Amino acid sequence: MKVTDHITNAKGKTLFSFEIVPPVKGKNIQELYSNIDPLMEFKPPFIDVTTSREETIYVKKEGLLDRKTTRMRPGTVGICASIQHKYDVDTVPHVICGGFTKEETEYMLVDCHYLGIQNVMALRGDARSEQKYFEATDGGHPFAIDLVKQIQDLNCGKYLHETIESEHCSDFCIGVAGYPEKHLESPSLQSDLKRLKEKVDAGADYVVTQMFFDNKKYFEFVEAAKSIGITVPIIPGIKPIAVKRHMQLLPQVFRIDMPQDLIEAVDGCATNKDVRKVGIEWAIQQSKELKAAGVPVLHYYSMGKSDNIKAIAEALF
Repeated sequence: MKVTDHITNAKGKTLFSFEIVPPVKGKNIQELYSNIDPLMEFKPPFIDVTTSREETIYVKKEGLLDRKTTRMRPGTVGICASIQHKYDVDTVPHVICGGFTKEETEYMLVDCHYLGIQNVMALRGDARSEQKYFEATDGGHPFAIDLVKQIQDLNCGKYLHETIESEHCSDFCIGVAGYPEKHLESPSLQSDLKRLKEKVDAGADYVVTQMFFDNKKYFEFVEAAKSIGITVPIIPGIKPIAVKRHMQLLPQVFRIDMPQDLIEAVDGCATNKDVRKVGIEWAIQQSKELKAAGVPVLHYYSMGKSDNIKAIAEALF
């Protein structure tokens, strides 16, 4: 079922969903299952699975370092299929521009269609670690809107090199990212909202926000989006603070502000165990306010262990 259908069928009830990261090569998928299992009691209608772009590694060879390009976390489509089969829940694979050609993207989308995956999240993706700014892959897309257009074309039977008349075209529900505090590369929030409107006009069906820690930022973002004609569901993305380092790392990487009350609460923690408790409580209060406001879904960035997400869900669902 499409994400938008899940939202419609909920009839105003706030749903619970979360995002996971594929394990690194060599790890067993059972570890992933062990983190999903505790969250299934809260009946998520869909689970997002991230996609990672290629990375540069250096391998010792005859006394020298040989530069190689590899993917450390492959398997997004396979994991989505496995989760759908094991848990009978819809999955949302992330489809990214970075590291993929248009042909590779088409192959991935065809695989998703064959597997009965009805939802995809279209994202530009990050720059490679050695790049200061994002650079499009040769033969790939430079922007998420181009990815949205390719997915919509496929929904209409328009492939890269031919148009196929068929009664069995894909019908993907397309999610895109929104930034309550603007994308780090955007010159202004208004400019960023304009780009979001373009993605929606191109065919995006719903928006999931980047993490934020001040609900006021989300509410203002939603109102600003509505004011320029964005009417699709805007799902808040929430990440509980787990370690002290997050207080420096998250603002640096995502260009987001931390509320002073949260900063002081974390500063007063003696251990990361204490920080984790603060993060859980902050996310609970954040989620309660969002739920009371009638948000369609509370979407959690679990990324690793799920115990903190479970504690939050227990207080809400």
